[in-house]
Amino acid sequence: MLLLSRDDIKKVVTMRDIIEADKVAFKMVVDGTIDVPLRTGIPAPAHDAMLLFMPSYAAAEETAAIKIISVFPHNPQEGLEACPAQVLLLDGRTGYIIAMLDGNTVTQMRTGAASGAAFDLLAKKDCRIGGLIGTGGQAAAQLEAMLCARDLEEVRIYSRNAERCRAFVEQMRVELADYGVRFVAAESSDECVVDADLLITVTSASDPVFDGTKVKPGCTVSCVGTYEPHKHEMDPAILPRTSKIICDSKDACLAETGDLLIPIADGLITVDDIRGSLGDVINGTVPARENDEEIIVFESVGVAAQDLVAARVIYDKAVAAGIGTVWE
Repeated sequence: MLLLSRDDIKKVVTMRDIIEADKVAFKMVVDGTIDVPLRTGIPAPAHDAMLLFMPSYAAAEETAAIKIISVFPHNPQEGLEACPAQVLLLDGRTGYIIAMLDGNTVTQMRTGAASGAAFDLLAKKDCRIGGLIGTGGQAAAQLEAMLCARDLEEVRIYSRNAERCRAFVEQMRVELADYGVRFVAAESSDECVVDADLLITVTSASDPVFDGTKVKPGCTVSCVGTYEPHKHEMDPAILPRTSKIICDSKDACLAETGDLLIPIADGLITVDDIRGSLGDVINGTVPARENDEEIIVFESVGVAAQDLVAARVIYDKAVAAGIGTVWE
């Protein structure tokens, strides 16, 4: 079994590699060439926590995977990650585990890459301003994926914690300096949203984190943070202005995210208003952007297919490069 740490993974793949892997995963989901049960969640109420298990199996690829990710919100008080995770990659011919990968890195990259894939496929070509709401553990990968998808001049970043926002912006100025983009710590959500061509929300908020009436025509919005039915970081006010709602997986989103379930229950939209999954856009059965004035919303809860395909790409590249630790 090959053990792959965060540093190992960063040595062998780029965000662009994982964006392309995510596209493959989304196509496999709608084509039915991968078996992806809905994630299993086991509450750990004594710790306000949740244990999540995400299996997948691709017969044609002779590969299986399972990601175990735990959401323990009080961990940071002990200096620990709030969402520790590991991905196990299995040989589909023997059932043996062939790799264990740092799940936080895989999750961050493949979740960021979902926004990158959506922007690649749905955003207008001429984008100049980006907006990012949220500066937690997923934010850096989301930001890099945005920059991979379009050649931006400026990204405005907002968090309710102003000090953490400023620290994040300074960190990104160093880590993502090669993109040549100006990063600005926004003083309000409105400042982040107004004029944005691309907008990402990646928070754990229970209530909307932006004003949907302030999103400009032509914007593509990727909502990432909400995977529970009672939470919605997306402002439903954007939905009547939206020409297309596309999901990473329509079935998964309709099972999990309050971003869609709450406005459906309130009668603001119907299930039929959700056009389909990103794989449908890739296959051409659902149209992508049809003009530069459309507001398009991409809703992402994450599907296990992304973990399998990303882990396989990372593993193959690591083996070819002789990277990682062999555990015999």
